[in-house]
Order: sequence, then structure tokens, then C-alpha cells
Amino acid sequence: MSFFISPAYAEGAAAGADGGMIQIVMLVGFGLIFYFFMWRPQAKRAKDHKNLVAAIEKGDEVMTSGGIIGKVVKLNDDYVTLEVSEGTKLSFQKVHIAAALPKGTMKNL
Repeated sequence: MSFFISPAYAEGAAAGADGGMIQIVMLVGFGLIFYFFMWRPQAKRAKDHKNLVAAIEKGDEVMTSGGIIGKVVKLNDDYVTLEVSEGTKLSFQKVHIAAALPKGTMKNL
């Protein structure tokens, strides 16, 4: 219905240039906030986790994202086999390794 009614514009309205600049500044501000509070910390955590997974070797003691603690007995490209107790071995994807533990942690549990 609005296509039948012609819009009325105020004479001498020069606020359009200032409003556009404010919108650009706000957009840049939100972009910076998004970068420093969300994207950058997440990228740092992902990089640290990638380095952790790449550094895992046979004999290391690790904890999975599910909280299972075990000793690495076998490594593949994508999988790791953990010995969680004497004679009990479980296989996990490497991406599910959450932390590398100091040597002797399993003996203290």
C-alpha cells in the first residue's frame, strides 16, 4: 500500500552524513570487540590443543575430555590407545585428549 503514497522529506536535513559515520564507527567497534573477546582466545586455545596432541608420545600419561586417565601405549595418525589399568586398554581419537599429565600421576591415584 505504501507505493501509492509518496514519501515526504524535510527540507535542509543534513544529519545523514553524521549518522553514516557513527554507524561505521560502531560497526568497527563491534568488530574489534568480537575479535578480542571471542575469536582470538578461541584460536589460541585451538592452537595450544593442536600442539598438545602433536606432542603426545608413547609412555605419556594423559587425561581425556571425559576424565579418563591413562598411559599411552599405541599411537596412530588419528587414534591413541590408553592403558587405564593393568591389562585394560581403551582407544580414543586424539582430539579427545584434554591434558598431558606429569609422569607418575597414575601411581599416585
